[in-house]
Amino acid sequence: MPRPMRPRGSLRFDKPPLSADELVDLLTDRGLEVSDRERARRYLKHIGYYRLSPYTIPFQQGGPDHVLREGTSFDALLDLYVFDRALRLVVLDALERVEVAVRAALTDHMSTTYDDPHWYMSPEHFHDGGRHAGLLKIVRDTCEERLRGTPDAGQDSLIHRSALEHYLTTYSSPELPPSWLVGETLTIGQLSSAYRNLKRRADRMAVARSIGLTAPVLESWMPTYVRVRNICAHHGRLWNVGLGVYPAIPTSPTVPWLVGKNALPDRSRKRLYPVLVSLQSVLYSVSPRSGWAMRLHELLSARPPMNLRGMGVPEGWATDRFWSRRLP
Repeated sequence: MPRPMRPRGSLRFDKPPLSADELVDLLTDRGLEVSDRERARRYLKHIGYYRLSPYTIPFQQGGPDHVLREGTSFDALLDLYVFDRALRLVVLDALERVEVAVRAALTDHMSTTYDDPHWYMSPEHFHDGGRHAGLLKIVRDTCEERLRGTPDAGQDSLIHRSALEHYLTTYSSPELPPSWLVGETLTIGQLSSAYRNLKRRADRMAVARSIGLTAPVLESWMPTYVRVRNICAHHGRLWNVGLGVYPAIPTSPTVPWLVGKNALPDRSRKRLYPVLVSLQSVLYSVSPRSGWAMRLHELLSARPPMNLRGMGVPEGWATDRFWSRRLP
């Protein structure tokens, strides 16, 4: 059942739009040291004040007027923004591998177990009929959109039609494509919904087991990955954002996890750090020779304690056996 809608605020928004020059003035009035005004103006123009301003929060004194601590420079603000961008790219790399692995595990298991390339069309495999109907509508809409669109380029040694267009322009029955093709058209949110809607626990367990997890863990982690993927895809602030959904801590010894007694302090559980741990946990299964942990370590080891605290990364995190076995 969906949550009840929260009440709207009562105030009227009356803040005027400001030019890039006025925004530089606003930041300097709040105490930001700007050594090169034209450079700051250029960044604000092309990044946007709305996107950049949240990175001032760690530097603020804490009052309602958003005054910055003495000595806070525009370079420090920009450095934090650039770090967050690099972090998003590293996280996206792991998310891509996990998402692709879940797609393959779901379509391979269900297709072969039930000997049916079009298993997803049958309501008998799903718990919630309404969500299943929604899935079929998504697939039909995608197919209709492809048929209404401009045909893919002709086939030659380098350019080939998409698999979806090939199916739709070659076959009339079944109406919809096989599941392994459909899986490639679903967003990670739609993929998560389809997996969690599987009726049989045995199917959910088999899919999860193929990527080194248990069914309850995968069911918990997928909504978190949807949230993180959306933040990264829309270039949002990641390093210290409140996600709202966090990965469950696995209890099964079959799922790789932190081993140290204080490796995940309570203050870290609702931060980004357990998400990073969960991604590496899946990579141990789906990409065991991946250098992702090393790239993450190289990025984080160069950052000040403020950055690590915002992410919930504890001191000495890389010495835990979970991480250290993949680090030099």
